[in-house]
Amino acid sequence: MSDQAPKVQREAGVLSVAGAIDARNVMPVRTEGERLIAAADKDLEVDLSGLVTTHSVILSMLLCWSRQAEKQGVSLTFTGAPERLVSLAALSSLADWLQSRP
Repeated sequence: MSDQAPKVQREAGVLSVAGAIDARNVMPVRTEGERLIAAADKDLEVDLSGLVTTHSVILSMLLCWSRQAEKQGVSLTFTGAPERLVSLAALSSLADWLQSRP
């Protein structure tokens, strides 16, 4: 497994997302994130600083996670979003959403 292989893990209230995520490998990352969010009993920080790629599927994954968390009463706060991901979010009118999560 290379250093850029995508992964998501939860430790002490922080859900860390790292690696190179694209359309070919997003589903296992999304599924694992959903599993970790489902097991959360408190709000989570989603640390995006380990991402090495910027792709629209990442925004889609984060939106899915947000909907799931909201349904179970868990708040997600996104931190460390790479500037290119914020720029991509702006193209979809999601920059404010990504940067202003509670």
